Amino acid sequence: MHIPNRLLMGPGPSNVSHSVLDALSQPTIGHLDPAFQTLMEEVKDLMRAAFQTRNEMTFPISAPASLAMEAALVNLLEPGDKAIIAQNGVFGGRMAEIARRAGANVVLLSFDWGKPVCPDTVAETVEMHPDAKLLAFVHAETSTGVRSDAARLCRIAHKAGILSVVDTVTGLGGIPVAVDEWQADVVYSGTQKCLSVPPGLAPITFSARAIATIKARSTPVQSWFCDLNLVLGYWSGTGGRSYHHTAPVNAIYGLHKGLSELADEGLEASWTRHQAMHDRLAAGLADLGLEFLVDEPHRLPQLNTVVVPQGFDEAYVRQQLLQKHDIEIGAGLGDLAGKVWRIGLMGHTARPENVERLLTMLGHVLAEARQQAVA
Repeated sequence: MHIPNRLLMGPGPSNVSHSVLDALSQPTIGHLDPAFQTLMEEVKDLMRAAFQTRNEMTFPISAPASLAMEAALVNLLEPGDKAIIAQNGVFGGRMAEIARRAGANVVLLSFDWGKPVCPDTVAETVEMHPDAKLLAFVHAETSTGVRSDAARLCRIAHKAGILSVVDTVTGLGGIPVAVDEWQADVVYSGTQKCLSVPPGLAPITFSARAIATIKARSTPVQSWFCDLNLVLGYWSGTGGRSYHHTAPVNAIYGLHKGLSELADEGLEASWTRHQAMHDRLAAGLADLGLEFLVDEPHRLPQLNTVVVPQGFDEAYVRQQLLQKHDIEIGAGLGDLAGKVWRIGLMGHTARPENVERLLTMLGHVLAEARQQAVA
């Protein structure tokens, strides 16, 4: 089997360092082995540092981030509960769908794709629905490259006495995520973005208030696998863990290494690096005559949404970059399909040499496409 060596500059996954790949190849041991339990505690501590939280219940779900989204919502919501969900892209819509399937009454706030969630509109809606149980929104919307004001949105929820659920799948490690400062209740992410760990795990953290809500449920959680009351027996405390599922041992080795590398670099240094690479990319795209979808104050530095110029076949450009130059960039999703490219600068990928390589090859491909259009 031959796997090509690609430069991954799409919306995820990002490139993985050799040290993380080496960690993944360590000998497999049992998921209840005392040595692995020690590693679990180290992973939880490293995750708390990355999330900037002291939440006891902070752990990686053995699944992609989509299941973290589901776990957050199905644990907090019972049939008949009211959930206010803000949507400004694909993943806010997915939150709403999960909440509906959990039997919740969803109050959906829709915002323009490419724009952040408006806190004033959210505040007005929360005031209109004092019986709401939670507010859910996407902090770093992967489908649009937009950053919303998580601190302010969580403050609105906390002041109203409702829970907050925050999707920062593309945010963690790339921009500030401050769970305790925000007073957020459930925040989740993914390994394959700015943590530069292969996909398949989903860091998540629950506040004490969220845990109390889950323990006070009057109905069972609809999902057995996601039921935190059961998962707590495996990930809580040290020693004496009860069996819930066979954890992906080697994947957690990789997460441990990826989180360790983030800790060694330092959160602020990582945020600064991602911003610097975005600035370098933005300057180069401007030289190529390309424009961003998102206004500068609300852009994610690690996920850049670029408007496809009129007359260009966006799929052709992506195809040429991949097949001729081993560079992957992403297409638009949903309302933005065919209209934008999504260029990721996440984790290990966010390096000057990668930005320069992309800009050079993108310039060549765009020039070829122009020539073909004229011909």
